[in-house]
Amino acid sequence: MEKWTPTHEAPEPLEGPVVPTIVGGTVIWFVLFLVQLPFYGWFADHGHLWWVWTCLAGGGLGLIGVWYVRRRDAAIKRAAAGDGPGRPDGPGVPRQSAP
Repeated sequence: MEKWTPTHEAPEPLEGPVVPTIVGGTVIWFVLFLVQLPFYGWFADHGHLWWVWTCLAGGGLGLIGVWYVRRRDAAIKRAAAGDGPGRPDGPGVPRQSAP
């Protein structure tokens, strides 16, 4: 069996409003959790209690995602401005003296 090679180049990744997208998804997960809380007994009686906890887990993981994408967005902006560690002589990179 021979190795498969792509016949065309992969497209560029899409960049959009990542932070608002993740925040919106996180809010939806928490709203779904809060909407299901009054029916906790019904979910428990019918063996669907995992639905409630899935929404809470989605909201919690969304908070981690919000933290991550905000830091990523800030790092991209710093690198574009030339102030971040993306520069060859940026902070944290020792300058090399001429021999």
